[in-house]
Formats: sequence, structure tokens, C-alpha cells
Amino acid sequence: MSQTSSLAFPWLTARPIAHRGLHERSQGVIENSISAAKAALAAGYAIECDVRATLDGELVVFHDETLDRLTLGEGRVDARTGAELSRLSLCETADAIPLFGDLLAIIGGRTPLIVSIKSNFNGDARLVRRVAEIVAAYDGPLALKSFDANVVAALRAQRRELGISHIPLGMVAQARYEGLAWSNVAAAVISELAGFLHYPRTRPDFLSWNVADLPATAPLLCREGIGIPVTAWTVRSQAQADFAASWADQIIFEGFSPPIARAERRPIPDTARATLPAGGRSDRRR
Repeated sequence: MSQTSSLAFPWLTARPIAHRGLHERSQGVIENSISAAKAALAAGYAIECDVRATLDGELVVFHDETLDRLTLGEGRVDARTGAELSRLSLCETADAIPLFGDLLAIIGGRTPLIVSIKSNFNGDARLVRRVAEIVAAYDGPLALKSFDANVVAALRAQRRELGISHIPLGMVAQARYEGLAWSNVAAAVISELAGFLHYPRTRPDFLSWNVADLPATAPLLCREGIGIPVTAWTVRSQAQADFAASWADQIIFEGFSPPIARAERRPIPDTARATLPAGGRSDRRR
């Protein structure tokens, strides 16, 4: 069992988790925006968001390393200050890139928030400390997770000093780390992630696993052996949600509206016939 029993955090899997909020670009509601968070709150979903560091060490709620896809700006997020970024409109809507603290103030503990920490895999200690500083005093259900094992391991090792012993820590993971998103990550790091070899130092309280890679050994052992909850990302149809229910305790979704009621835990099916239904692209981004 992880250092922090999963039984202490039933809210982690109590309701479906809206991926980057409840967003729909065609309707002017952009991912990781205040509007997307408010929409998820209104619908009764939990929320997942991404945070990354700025030039001046602030945290903004933004997934990509660069600004080009979602703003009229260009270049890297970490080449601008938090103040500069907070003035950039998201897809020419009324929403700007939120500061992390502003998002927390809007949510105010009304629904579970799962925070995905985006790093450059460069061991930046400032990122870990700034995340901890902001969430330590937050009054509400909140969890932290990352693809970066060094981020999770640092939070784990320093959790008492940082005042976050009450916050569950998770790993975001998948079976394969390939493509452009992973091309600048060292081969040794990729090997550790793919083999889940970081476990002795990360000791995650939960696992967030790529639905396209289910079933797989790591989530099965985490869920059935160690006893920590598993969430599946990114689920884009009810058929995928039904498939994931055999392998995960909750879904991180977008593009449809799953029922709020938690599905009953399903028995593990014959893995030889376990195939993910169609439902959109398969993520390999980080």
C-alpha cells in the first residue's frame, strides 16, 4: 500500500473527471479556462487541469509548452511572465490564460481538482516548491500528479517540509513513450517511465493511465495488487468509458457527457479480447 492509503481519498474516483475542464472549442469554451472550470462545476464533474511554470516562476493553467495552438501569441510559455500570460486571450474568447491561484479561487473546494504538473524534465526544484506553496493552504479536495517521476518523487520526499502531507500524489503514465512529444526526453528517463522503475521513490497514491494502453501490467498491479486507484485518460465516448470500467476506477473524459453516478466495478475480462472502442485520437502527448 502507498504511504497514504487510497481509502482516505474516496473523492478521487467518486465522479467523472472533466479533462482540462468541461470544454467545447466550437462553443467558445476553451480547455483549461475559467469558463471550462465553471461548466464542469455546473455539471457536477470533478476537474483535471494542467499547470506549468512561467519565466518568473509563477504557475499558469495551460497544457502546451508553446502558445501557438490556443492563443494569438507564439513561442514558449516559460519565456513569458505570469502577468504577460494572464493578459493573453484564449482563442479570441473572453477567457485569458488563468493563473493557477485564480483557478483555485474559482473552484473553492466545490469539486475535486486533479492537477497535472507539466515539467521540462530538467529537475527544476522551483516548480515543485511553487506548486506546493500554492496548494498547501487550499481548502478542498485536490490531488497532484505528473508524467515526471522526479517531480512526484520530490513532492513525496519533501511533503512534510512543504506542508502537503494531506495531498495525494499520483503518476501519469502509459505503456509507450514515443513521438515528437518525447523526443527531447533522455533515453534513461524513458526507460524508467516505461518500466515503472521509479516506483520505490514515487510511491504514488494513485495512477492515471492512458486508456489506449489498457489493459497493461502496471495499472493492473497498482489496482489489484497494491490497492491504489487507477484513472483512465483521455476517454472520448461512452463505449470507451464502458471498456475502461473493467480496468480503471474512474475516467478522465472529454467530448461527451458521462453520467455522474459512479459505475459499478466490473470483473476483469478475457484480455485476449480486450480492445479499446473507437472514440477519437490516441494521445501520446505529455
